[in-house]
Amino acid sequence: MTNAMHEPVTFPVTREHPLDPPQDFTRWREDAPLRPMLFADGHVGWLATGYAASRAVLADPRFSNDVQVTHPPIPQRIRQQTLAKFPGFFLREDPPEHTRFRRLLTGQFTVRRMRLLEPRIEKITSDRLDAMEREGSPVDLVQSFALPIPSLVICELLGVPYSDHDRFQRDSSALLNLDNSIERAREAMESLLDYVRGLVARKREEPGDDLISGLIATGKLTDVEITGASVLMLVAGHETTANMLALGTYTLLRNPAQLAALRADPSLAEPAVEELLRYLTIVHLGPVRTATEDVEIEGRTIRAGQSVTVSLSAANRDPGRFGDPDSLDITRQATGHLAFGHGIHQCLGQQLARIEMRIGYPALLGRFPGLRLATPGEEVAMRSNMAIYGVHRLPVAW
Repeated sequence: MTNAMHEPVTFPVTREHPLDPPQDFTRWREDAPLRPMLFADGHVGWLATGYAASRAVLADPRFSNDVQVTHPPIPQRIRQQTLAKFPGFFLREDPPEHTRFRRLLTGQFTVRRMRLLEPRIEKITSDRLDAMEREGSPVDLVQSFALPIPSLVICELLGVPYSDHDRFQRDSSALLNLDNSIERAREAMESLLDYVRGLVARKREEPGDDLISGLIATGKLTDVEITGASVLMLVAGHETTANMLALGTYTLLRNPAQLAALRADPSLAEPAVEELLRYLTIVHLGPVRTATEDVEIEGRTIRAGQSVTVSLSAANRDPGRFGDPDSLDITRQATGHLAFGHGIHQCLGQQLARIEMRIGYPALLGRFPGLRLATPGEEVAMRSNMAIYGVHRLPVAW
């Protein structure tokens, strides 16, 4: 099959509407769900916008996720990728190294173990709602609710003192801000590594009932590797869910019919969470994979060494997979979406994130029946400059 039918495009980052992917994706997906793309370093690779093409790339073992061979889709990613190669950052490794870490950690994130955490997550959520009531209307939902809940949960799971949350949240934010210089991002990474390195050393002396102590007890990882893996889980564990809680609430408040349906029937929380994950898809700059040999997908030949940027947000709006995909419908069966990725690198903490959201949304709406935006929706600042999409602040009243 020919590969010469389209000129390379560049990855669009500007959103015409805050809750929709860039409009170019729709036109390109209809025309060619896998098409040539010019990467930020001059490399000519591919962009996947269709559901089937994206899923095929993510599931194919002939594609590498090694940061050393993948090309950055946008200029800011050049800086980010230089920080992604640390021992223990197994997310950017291929098998067998990725498999070694994944096997050790999978047992810590089973559905059963996550279910056992539910009472504790319910208590944490209730406590935060109490704090919001005491604070009084209006509040910034990000700082009062969306950020503390996943931060408290991941701290308890890893054994990180929550009293230190200001430090790791500040460093995480600096690390994920695409506008920051490489020096600032590197400084934030070093600060996170220093902090967790000290924590690992203390837990080697005095183990607890937590994930870091459990990794030490296996005897299969060095302290450097445990430190890297723990930083990865600490950042991923609170940034993603926090932004889903805040952006999801913003989305519901701007969709009164969907909000009313969830308020009327909290049992809709499960499909609502899946639909919000599909509709919002907060990982909006990738992932990127590189072919290790020639691979044919959708009739196009991806040559060995070529990178493919997978637009998860475009794939999750593919009308060939989801009917009326640009509409939010919390009664939809949105299973099979790619918000957590697909294949061997699919998000390890997805069950934990789902539980936090299934508990969080109904609890928030139930406690504050009059919850509303405290500022015009158009004035809410979006996280367009961050690796994880969302809102910077969300003023709400009740």
